[in-house]
Amino acid sequence: MNQAAARKIAIFTGTRAEYGLLHPVMTQIAADPGLSLQTIVSGSHLAPEFGYTAREIEDDGFTIDEKVEMLVSADTPTGISKSMGLGLIGYAEALARQQPDLILILGDRYEAFAMAAAALVSRVPIAHLYGGEQTVGAMDDSLRHAITKLSHLHFTSTEKYRQRVIQLGESPERVFNVGALGVENIQSLELLDRQELEHSLGFLLGENLLLITFHPTTLETQTAEAQFGELLAAMAEFPQCTLIFTKANADTDGRIINRMIDDYVAANPDRAHAFTSMGQVRYLSAMKLARAVVGNSSSGIIEAPSLQVPTVNVGDRQKGREQAASILNCAPDRNAITTALRQVLSKELQQKAANIANPYEKPGTSQKIAETVKIFDLTGILKKEFYDLPIEFRNV
Repeated sequence: MNQAAARKIAIFTGTRAEYGLLHPVMTQIAADPGLSLQTIVSGSHLAPEFGYTAREIEDDGFTIDEKVEMLVSADTPTGISKSMGLGLIGYAEALARQQPDLILILGDRYEAFAMAAAALVSRVPIAHLYGGEQTVGAMDDSLRHAITKLSHLHFTSTEKYRQRVIQLGESPERVFNVGALGVENIQSLELLDRQELEHSLGFLLGENLLLITFHPTTLETQTAEAQFGELLAAMAEFPQCTLIFTKANADTDGRIINRMIDDYVAANPDRAHAFTSMGQVRYLSAMKLARAVVGNSSSGIIEAPSLQVPTVNVGDRQKGREQAASILNCAPDRNAITTALRQVLSKELQQKAANIANPYEKPGTSQKIAETVKIFDLTGILKKEFYDLPIEFRNV
């Protein structure tokens, strides 16, 4: 295939975490002469209050073909719905200009759903990363399944999730279990040692570092402040720990959590530090050096086990995901969080975390994705029939 005939693959990204996962796939596509990389950047990437992380994409050497502003200043349900509407308009215009042969969309956020809707109407085939997963505490769960049904190629992180996508009516020959990109990042990136990370961050980490990320549980109404307040109250029981907070994303009530983080750091400057975006290398480096990951981020479920770090998973946001044995789940209550954290800081749990298997670990993830989007026959791919499970699997 010569360069003139290169297949145009558009990558959509709306958040810093999403881009960190997509980076190795983008690198693979950009390096392949049979593929032409297009990037469509939106959401919190373009918002100064969330760190304007589009700059990180450009600093990594990628050209941003389209910047689509869509976030309004409110994170209420009405504000998010308005953002989705603005995104739908902007994404349709971007697709009309770029004319990709295929668009790659990762995950389950409302920005991704709006892009999938625009691509469907624009008759652009969609490759979806990480369908079939379950997070019953967030509206992302429904959005993820909806994006699966709008998509034409599917890349899942475990075999269980592959089977679930097929159960949703997707043809098995279009569904590929490739493992988790976040785990591949751990294996491929050169992480910082303690001294290098301390120099980069500008403070000492100490021997008892906790990495904390807490996002709103979007299927619950106005629980963010109370739940995060319980987590902060639990931290009073661990004065020996250095705390690194990474801020919440642009979900309903995310700004409430971020304001509480700022207030807590201001009141505890000797041991608490906050970042809107640490970048992938610094974040994973901090995770590797942490005694535990705390909160409700998917990174505590998917990446932390491969770094042999235990996780305290708080509340229902990640409920339903496959989990390694190094993860302890607890209620969003200060006593439950305190009990779970004492367990993961124990010698027994630390040793268990050093010797567990991660269900999301699989070799060559980004390469398999890039190869598939390159060679898969897109002729007639938009005509998608519902796949019925064989009769022996029904009513089981």
